[in-house]
Amino acid sequence: MNDRELQACKTARTLSSTAALAAVIATLILSRMLDVQSMHWQVVIATVALVAGIPHGALDHLVARPVGNGSTMSGFVVRYVLTAIVALVAILLFNVIGFVFVLAMSAVHFGTGDAAFVAETDKRTAAPTKHRAYIYAIPAGLLPIVIPLTKSTSENALNEINSNIVRWHAGFDSALLIATALLSLAAFIALLATKRYRDAIDIVLLALLGVVAPPLIAFAVYFGCWHAVRHTARLTLVLPSSQRAFARGSTTNAFWLAVVPGLPALVSALVAAVAIGAFTDFEGDSLLWTMLAIVWALTVPHMAVTARLDRGALANNELRGWGSNPRPTD
Repeated sequence: MNDRELQACKTARTLSSTAALAAVIATLILSRMLDVQSMHWQVVIATVALVAGIPHGALDHLVARPVGNGSTMSGFVVRYVLTAIVALVAILLFNVIGFVFVLAMSAVHFGTGDAAFVAETDKRTAAPTKHRAYIYAIPAGLLPIVIPLTKSTSENALNEINSNIVRWHAGFDSALLIATALLSLAAFIALLATKRYRDAIDIVLLALLGVVAPPLIAFAVYFGCWHAVRHTARLTLVLPSSQRAFARGSTTNAFWLAVVPGLPALVSALVAAVAIGAFTDFEGDSLLWTMLAIVWALTVPHMAVTARLDRGALANNELRGWGSNPRPTD
């Protein structure tokens, strides 16, 4: 079964990397055909990519694995939803503070999650090379956040979405950008030195996505087509229905069984966005801001819950060097 799990992880990694590269190439092509600073096409693509990423957190209860009777699970769901609602209200009422908090939290969540995904892949690989997880986790978390939001074009994009968050960095945008660039360069060199070439390619792709693609496109493509895809692949490793599909030899079915149960969450998010928009000036840009706020709000309980999954992937030897004790294949 490990062979099929490894195939699922590798496929998810290929798909996410291809999506990032496609976004970079598409931006370069569209910049010659359209006004690259035009917000219309950016809003459409960003909204679609964000929508694609929402279902990946809908199976968090399987990660948390609350024990007990139905009331225990009900209590977990209620706490999860209430946390997301409180976070959403905080973001909508206190735009800048909420935005900065979510950015910092997302950087940790994205970096740890991506590092854990690679660790899970390594545990199913015969002879992976070793290195410390944080070498990959730091740039993997910072690049999708800092680069798009500190580049010169981010001001226009943020102003179109919510003018209150344009100066979220309080003037430290250049310092954040330089620090991220230096940390990422150091990590890239370390990855090459330890022969972690595929991880080094990830860092290059994330940097290119952030530098080349418009800010909205860069973040949305990362969230919906990179982070969500890799997290879903990790869910197949713990989801009973996906495990049964692996046992039957169906890797594709195993992946979709981790996607379909999340579709109701997508519908709920869209309904919530429309409901909130009904009380505001409901336009395309305000819809995107509302969708972003919902995604960020859901990230708060999602990060807390998936921390358990991350710790499991990065536990013991994997914290010191990924894949130190890889499991034998079936």
